[in-house]
Amino acid sequence: MSDRDRSWLAPPEGVRRHAPATLRNRAAIATMLGELQPSAGAVLEVASGSGEHCAYFAEHFPKLEWHPSDPDPDALASIAAWCEGLDNVRPPVALDATAATWPVAHADAILCINMAHISPWAATLGLMAGAGRLLPPGGPLILYGPYREAGVPTAPSNEEFDQSLRARNAEWGLRVLDDVIAAAAAQGLAFERRVAMPANNLIVAFRRS
Repeated sequence: MSDRDRSWLAPPEGVRRHAPATLRNRAAIATMLGELQPSAGAVLEVASGSGEHCAYFAEHFPKLEWHPSDPDPDALASIAAWCEGLDNVRPPVALDATAATWPVAHADAILCINMAHISPWAATLGLMAGAGRLLPPGGPLILYGPYREAGVPTAPSNEEFDQSLRARNAEWGLRVLDDVIAAAAAQGLAFERRVAMPANNLIVAFRRS
């Protein structure tokens, strides 16, 4: 990365956001990423939030080039702050998952953590459409978060979380995993794995057919 490219790595002081759950889940997520994502190439993270996950994964997977994104300008500043000095992280870009075109031309893998339930359903549909456009055959789309599953009791903590989300925004809430899988299939993304994670979350992985 040239010195000119590093201009984005000088954010104002005090812009770093902190999501406490990141410290609890990042190691477990990284373990699964080691199994699911390619050993080299470009990883687009959709809805990077604070940027803490991206910074952690970039350090643990130095052969991958990380492309963080978020629609929120304050989040973009936080991402830049957390990823300062990491040579394998590209400048964060403003990306709305629902948009028909994204500001990224290609990705060998796409990662999306805790977005589906904290956004309208249209965002998940847009994520699937974008992954269908960008990923090469065999490229993975990796999701992390809580979901509802047919025949599986929802944990009380997840039920409370769902109620709190819907109280904040009626379009938010835990998604039904079968609906997510169907939306992915409609965009040429084949369901590959469902992995139980700590704190009643799941890793859900798809592959571009």
